[in-house]
Amino acid sequence: MHEGHRQRMLQRLQSAEGGLQDHELLEILLFNAIPRRNTNELAHRLLNSFGSLSDVLHADYEQLLEIDGVGNSTAAYLKSIGMIFDRMDAGKKEQPSAFNFKVFSEYLSGRFEGLSQEVLELYFLDAQDRIRRSARITSEENDRVRVAPSILTRFLITNRPYAMIVVHNHLGRDSSPSKEDNAFTAQLEMLCSFHNVKLRDHIIVSRGGVFSYFLSGSLQQIKKDFSVNNILEGKGL
Repeated sequence: MHEGHRQRMLQRLQSAEGGLQDHELLEILLFNAIPRRNTNELAHRLLNSFGSLSDVLHADYEQLLEIDGVGNSTAAYLKSIGMIFDRMDAGKKEQPSAFNFKVFSEYLSGRFEGLSQEVLELYFLDAQDRIRRSARITSEENDRVRVAPSILTRFLITNRPYAMIVVHNHLGRDSSPSKEDNAFTAQLEMLCSFHNVKLRDHIIVSRGGVFSYFLSGSLQQIKKDFSVNNILEGKGL
């Protein structure tokens, strides 16, 4: 009986038929935490106890355990969902809405502070330099991040940006680009120009400062040498 009810609830979620009330959304959320029990009554109990969806997801762990039917796993599940929402909201508030190097570099310095491994971030821009989406890529190697061209290509095809900014961090204080960074930037330019996407900048962040391929003038030379159009016309490489 529960399975049939769950299936109907999921179908309503998919079609958004008539909208879903707060207790119904919470009921569906609890499907993952409690796979073999009716979660409708528990959803009502939680809302009656805390007052709103937001208050349920931001309740203290011990408070959640006081509700009949909530065990350690369910409390941890609800608490983690609330924390995920908080981090998503924080990211939206902090991330600049458009690319301005001064503001953006200050944002990046705080964002990369304290990381113990190198990561790569992609920022997808529209024609007005507004940041529409971003993505973070990590690898199993702490002191470098390797990204296959196929992965970068998939991001470009999926997001179809007008322009892109690429950012990665160095673990030390030196933000100067390495030979590997230069080779990667050349690869980025080739991929971006092939997909008609403008590579705005490749930025390196470290504890000692921020390096910009664009502001240093290096990106202009890389574009001249590695733009697909220049290569096809015999002007590059």
